[in-house]
Amino acid sequence: MFYLSGIIITFFLAILLISKKDKSKGDRILATWLCLIGIHLQLFYLHFSGQYVHYSFLLGLEIPMPLLHGPFLYLYIRALIYPTQQSVKSFPHFLPALLAYGSLIPFLLLSSEQKILVYQQNGLGFEVQTATIFISIVLLGIIYLILSWRQLNRHKKSIKNHFSLTEKVNMKWILYLIYGIGAIWAVVILGNDTLTFALVTVYVTLLGYLGIRQGNVFSNYNLSYSTVQFNASSVINVAQEKVKYQKSTLKEEDAAKIHASLNNLMKTEKLFKNPELGLGDLAERLDIHQNTLSQVINSFEQKHFYDYINELRIEEFKKIALIPDSQKYTLLSLAFDCGFNSKTTFNRTFKKSTGISPKEYLAQTSFK
Repeated sequence: MFYLSGIIITFFLAILLISKKDKSKGDRILATWLCLIGIHLQLFYLHFSGQYVHYSFLLGLEIPMPLLHGPFLYLYIRALIYPTQQSVKSFPHFLPALLAYGSLIPFLLLSSEQKILVYQQNGLGFEVQTATIFISIVLLGIIYLILSWRQLNRHKKSIKNHFSLTEKVNMKWILYLIYGIGAIWAVVILGNDTLTFALVTVYVTLLGYLGIRQGNVFSNYNLSYSTVQFNASSVINVAQEKVKYQKSTLKEEDAAKIHASLNNLMKTEKLFKNPELGLGDLAERLDIHQNTLSQVINSFEQKHFYDYINELRIEEFKKIALIPDSQKYTLLSLAFDCGFNSKTTFNRTFKKSTGISPKEYLAQTSFK
């Protein structure tokens, strides 16, 4: 019953995605992946329940399937992070699975009675193929986890060059996917099929819960920040591919002028108080390309755009918090007035900048 519930949930989630209006590239990949997971669970259930003897024509189809999950995870994450980028060639990612199926052709051509006998004798006669496939599953599973993790980390670093607040670029959904697959792969290495598929069932159930809670994965509703969350990646992708600071033609005197203009703009207009401020907005005010502005901030401030703006917000907070009239306001309201829109980010950034909490800072400065 446990595995049947997982199968039902998996196909239900796939149907939600298939019926979704204006499906994105990521939606299509996830829907296909869920269908694959559902089929994989169904094949395992037939084996687990002993019913495979009645469906012998399906025997062997499940063996190379784990080779498909890593590529689907990687391609789905790429589709989320770079929705406007042209699709990478997906065929090479699925070539190992295709080769694995090719190696099993002699088994697949056996009669039903022969297939059942091989299964009952734990793969007798096909030990080399199954061992090779298992090793490939383990190695490629680890490789695709690493590739997915690196893709996410690279994106997170790029975000800091383009946004002053990262709450609206929420990567938790992707982290859940990676952590879940990582846990499953750890059990795969142990060779416990029953526990592996139990974890897959739990994983799919949590995926559905978290995806629905995310708001924009399995429904047509878009969260207020969802468009910023991933559409921003088109800007970031351009920066990643085109910005090569070491090859930049920007002259030092021009960069210095831009930096001076930037500091003057921040001092006079305090644009950092806008919680929605992004690199593109600021570059537009300075009438320069955002890649140029990013280079100037990195070179002169030795910071990402994210850190640069939040440092200015912290300095502004320090100034206004000591004004007597500010004592009638809470620290959080003052922080919001400086451009923060999250208590967590404010406290974390303040402690990173000063080494102490906002309350500790005010307690120390009040005695001076």
